[in-house]
Amino acid sequence: QDFNQLRALCLSQGLLFEDTTFPARVSSIGPNLLPEDKLWQIQWKRPTELQRNPCLIMDGVSRFDIMQGEIGDCWMLAALGSLTLQKQFLENVLPKDQGFQDDYAGIFHFRFWQYGDWVDVVIDDRLPFLNGRYLSVHPRTSNEFWPSLLEKAYAKLRGSYQNLHGGYLSDALVDLTGGVQVQFSLKDPPPDLEEILKAADKSQCLIGCSTSDQLRRNIELRNGIVQGHAYTVTGAVKIRYKNGWKHIIRIWNPWGHGEWKGPWSDNSPQWHHVDSKCKEALFRNKDDGEFWMSYENFQEQFSWLYICNSTP
Repeated sequence: QDFNQLRALCLSQGLLFEDTTFPARVSSIGPNLLPEDKLWQIQWKRPTELQRNPCLIMDGVSRFDIMQGEIGDCWMLAALGSLTLQKQFLENVLPKDQGFQDDYAGIFHFRFWQYGDWVDVVIDDRLPFLNGRYLSVHPRTSNEFWPSLLEKAYAKLRGSYQNLHGGYLSDALVDLTGGVQVQFSLKDPPPDLEEILKAADKSQCLIGCSTSDQLRRNIELRNGIVQGHAYTVTGAVKIRYKNGWKHIIRIWNPWGHGEWKGPWSDNSPQWHHVDSKCKEALFRNKDDGEFWMSYENFQEQFSWLYICNSTP
């Protein structure tokens, strides 16, 4: 499908685009994502029906724009959260020639890397709702729609929303960058893990991690960490602590809430022993899904670390 051609046709006819290749029907959701009675209750709504003044992007693109919906696609959203930190990759995936203001015709497009090529995926902007709630990722700011529309394009690429329900963070990192990814088991980590992470952070790599799902998927432990879940690594630093140095790592949960409750978390006493300037630069006490933890706790709580960049 040619985005520019289709948009020009819709504008000339005064129509909003309806994508027959990924229709607003149950087939695009998938037969097993929800119980059958709920599948038939799904309604499709355009952002222009939901908001008086919808935007594709407001004040730039940020991981905090993303809040995971009913679909278990944390693996894709964790990769997307990392992508928002590396603007040089973002423009490949999120073309700038679209929005709700100029030349709006209910049509959008996004690009993903597949088998050695950037593939342009065209969608209409009808989003699935169940009982008045977003079925898919929902925006933290009610009138910003890039996460929901990008997720819809990825669902189309994969065949249905159901096919986003469970997947590999490593796949999503490559699909969003065309890059090379490497993964490390945290149960048997390399001896220089701290250096690897600092170097990856400095080299503007996309970094993610995941917890074990041997127990149960999406079960939140008492310490706040979710089992069988993917997260984004958003920072790795070495700071002065008490009389020495401490390596700490910052992690973001695609749910947009739900944080680690142990040492170095938002309310932990460790922050009292950090220089006020350093604390001001690093510390945010907000329930936004992002938290700091020590490397020791990171290795205990997480199973895999993923690093991806455009070249080896």
